Amino acid sequence: MGTLQYQDFTLNLWDIGGQTSLRTFWGNYFDKTNVVVWVVDCMSMERIQESYEELRDKVIQQDRLVAVSLLILMNKIDMLQTNKVEETKKQIVGLLELESQLPLEKWQIIAVSAVTGQGAETALEWIIGQEYEP
Repeated sequence: MGTLQYQDFTLNLWDIGGQTSLRTFWGNYFDKTNVVVWVVDCMSMERIQESYEELRDKVIQQDRLVAVSLLILMNKIDMLQTNKVEETKKQIVGLLELESQLPLEKWQIIAVSAVTGQGAETALEWIIGQEYEP
């Protein structure tokens, strides 16, 4: 767990991992969750649909998370050709059928690089810009 102070917000962050052995513990982190941040490797698209189905079934569709927002961080854009970023975003949206599964205002895909930090501030701003229920 980590706590991050950003502008006037304090964010509590949990990295719960996606390994099969850890998935049974995901429910332990649902209380007071407003945003699920899902990091995908844009250089490895072959498993993204399977991974999303697990996320959708075991997290997003849970009763306690009915109003949760989903932020998809498309990581490793520093390894992707600049002209391929938007194309890759559209590919993810189509592959996951996001537009038909979640309200448009409840999800976002942001291109990021864990190496350079590119997109991190945009991601934080999107998170704090969401409407939260008390």
